[in-house]
Amino acid sequence: MSGSAPADWLLDLVGLQTASEGEVLEVDGRLVTVRDGVLRFDQAVTESQEQVADSFGFKWNKRETFESDASLARTRAWLIERYGDVADATWWSEYGDRPLVVDAGCGAGMSGLELLSDRIGKVRYLGADISSAVDVARDRFAERGIEGAGFMQADVADLPLPPSSVDVILSEGVMHHTPSTEATLKSLAIRLAPGGRFMFYVYNKKGPVREFTDDHLRMRLAEMSSQDGWDALIPLTKLGRALGELDATVDVPAPVDLLGIPAGPISVQRLFYWHVVKAFYDPNLDLDEMNHINFDWFAPLHAHRQTPAQVRTWCEDAGLIIDREVIEDAGITIIARKADR
Repeated sequence: MSGSAPADWLLDLVGLQTASEGEVLEVDGRLVTVRDGVLRFDQAVTESQEQVADSFGFKWNKRETFESDASLARTRAWLIERYGDVADATWWSEYGDRPLVVDAGCGAGMSGLELLSDRIGKVRYLGADISSAVDVARDRFAERGIEGAGFMQADVADLPLPPSSVDVILSEGVMHHTPSTEATLKSLAIRLAPGGRFMFYVYNKKGPVREFTDDHLRMRLAEMSSQDGWDALIPLTKLGRALGELDATVDVPAPVDLLGIPAGPISVQRLFYWHVVKAFYDPNLDLDEMNHINFDWFAPLHAHRQTPAQVRTWCEDAGLIIDREVIEDAGITIIARKADR
C-alpha cells in the first residue's frame, strides 16, 4: 500500500517547502528521498546497524505473527501496566492543540497505536525507524483510517529534527538496539522541548547465565539470514511452550546469589526463562507469535542491557526529571520530563 504525500506539518518541521514523490532533496546537509509518502534520509550506518535494520524489517513484515487480537491485547495490557493510561493523561493539556509526538523506532507502529489509542487522532504523530518496518507502520495507520500521520526512515540515534522541537517522545524498546543506549537517549532528549515528556523502555541486566546464553544465541543468529534465524529459533520456542504446558512449580529453597536466582516458588518455565535463556510462553499465543517475541530479543546484534542506576544518571545528564519509573526483571520503563531551562 502506497502512502500519500508527506503531511505539510512534517515538511515544515524538517524545513522543506514541498516534496514530490521520487524527489531527492536536502535537509541540513542530508539527502532525503520521498518514496511512498515516507521521507527516507540517506544514512551512513555500520554493518551492525544494517544487521539490526534488516532483522526488524523482516520481523515487522511478518504481520501475521503480531496482529491477532490476543497478541495486540497482550501488548496493550503490558504497555498500560508500565506507562499508565497515557492516552488520557492530564499532562497532554500542557502542549496545546495537536502536540508533536515522535515514535522513535516505531517499527510497525504497534506500541504507538496500542498505547496512545484514540489520542493518535489528536496529535501530530511522527513514526521514525531505521528499517523498512516504517512502511508497515504507514500501511497500518492508513488501514485504520488515521489521517495526518507522518513517517520517516531515519536513524533514531541522530534524527533529522531541530532541537527543542518535539513535545512528546515515545521510544518503546528501541534505544538499546542502537550502537549506544546512552548516546541515543541524550540525542533524542536534545530534540525534546523544555517541559516535554520522554517515555521509553530499555532492557535491564539479567543474571550471569541468562546474559551468557542470550549473547551466545545472538552471535549465532547474526551469522544467519533473518529467515534462517527465525527457523533456528523455532525449537527453542517449542521448548518454552513445552515447559509452560508442563505447568510445574519449583520452590527454590535459598537464594542462589552466585547466579542471581531468588528464593521462593517459581514455575519451571519462568525459572528457565529468567535464569537460563529466554524461551517465551503465553498460552494465548500460537507458536509463530511466541517465536516473534523470541526473535525480537535474539535477532538484533545490538541489544544492550543497562542498570536502573545507569538510566537514572543518563536522564539527569540529559536534563530529564523522572516522573514515573517501573523496574522489572525484563526492563526499565521511564516517563521523564525535560527540565525548563
